[in-house]
Amino acid sequence: MGNLLKVAVIAFDRISPFHLSVPCLVFGNDRRVGEKPWFDLVVCAGEAGTLKTTAGFAIHCDYGLEGAANADIVIIPNWRDVAEPAPAPIIDALKSAHERGALVVGLCLGAFVLAQAGLLAGKRATTHWRWAEQLARDFPAIDVDPKVLYVDEDQILTSAGVAAGIDCCLHIVRRTYGRDVANGLARQLIVSPHREGGQAQFIDHPVPQYASDERVTQLLDWLRARLDQPLTIDQVSDRLAMSRRSFTRHFKQLTGSAFGSWVTSERVKAVQQQLETTDHSIEIIALACGFGSSISLRQHFTAAVGVSPTKYRTVYRRSGER
Repeated sequence: MGNLLKVAVIAFDRISPFHLSVPCLVFGNDRRVGEKPWFDLVVCAGEAGTLKTTAGFAIHCDYGLEGAANADIVIIPNWRDVAEPAPAPIIDALKSAHERGALVVGLCLGAFVLAQAGLLAGKRATTHWRWAEQLARDFPAIDVDPKVLYVDEDQILTSAGVAAGIDCCLHIVRRTYGRDVANGLARQLIVSPHREGGQAQFIDHPVPQYASDERVTQLLDWLRARLDQPLTIDQVSDRLAMSRRSFTRHFKQLTGSAFGSWVTSERVKAVQQQLETTDHSIEIIALACGFGSSISLRQHFTAAVGVSPTKYRTVYRRSGER
């Protein structure tokens, strides 16, 4: 990778400190890949005067919106009121960023600001589930998906609320530095990338919620090495000399997932790695990752990730050439 990508985070009056801290945590200059920082991060004041937070203290920014003028990634980390229009200078900064080809990100209620800027019309997007219906009602040209953690479409990212902002920012790290680096960061942050409900995930291996059963922990690696084979609960529970019921309970406690869902998720992740790193056909990848057929692979992959395998390969091959 050449020059560091510049990330500009837009702060505003009455901002939530948590939402502001999310991109700072992930993209901060103290984060490093080898001897280099992750990105060149600046926090920009989107409004004049003292910026108060919702936690009872104020913040000072060294930059105004001019700091976002040449940024490669511009992030609006939330918004204070879905019924309040964002100030024109913030709208203009986001529009300008999009026009010059920067990656524009609206975390949580920041999606409303991107919508006000006209950047989401005709596109798929998400926001906090509590406000998704209002986003769809206020901006009917947007295809609002309230079930996913984040949406990446046409150089615009939107995320659901609170911790989903971390997932979205990790996704950007992954686009830039690749799967291994992003997974390492997830582990540093003690973030479990697995979410129930078929949400799109892009990190390799979930961090176990409970690690009290070493046998089941070791089993996960054994399973990952055999994803091309038929895997059943009876087969693996017999391997551990456990009853089906006991194994099911222990497995769910450890991974947060039912066995079948976990296996499918791991197979999808194996497909992602194949698509990113090889030129193998979809048919060959389907067999190597345990889906059996290209039709089955496409169905499960699209349901989990939100795009087809072909489009995924195109996007991540292109982003990996930066």
